[in-house]
Amino acid sequence: MTKRIKISELPEFDATEYLNSEEDIAAYLTTVIEENDPALLAAALGDIARARGMSQVAKDAGIAREALYKALRPGSEPRFETISRVCAALGVRLVAQPIHLAR
Repeated sequence: MTKRIKISELPEFDATEYLNSEEDIAAYLTTVIEENDPALLAAALGDIARARGMSQVAKDAGIAREALYKALRPGSEPRFETISRVCAALGVRLVAQPIHLAR
């Protein structure tokens, strides 16, 4: 008989373990941006900042560490300036692409 696993016993998924390169980070952000959810984008940037070291990202972005934690927590709605500064500190940029490509 197979032992049943309770959902509460599963470890919580942590994306930071998989964000090891700029390519990984760019792919993660692209997927999140496609969801069109600003709060999810803030949380994803928080994941990436934690993977890189929140203190260093805050320093590179010119934002206090505590303010960065607050701005990138799940459910937050950071200003575009904050997102832009964090992206620059992470070495990535947001890129606009047409939704419908001309045929």
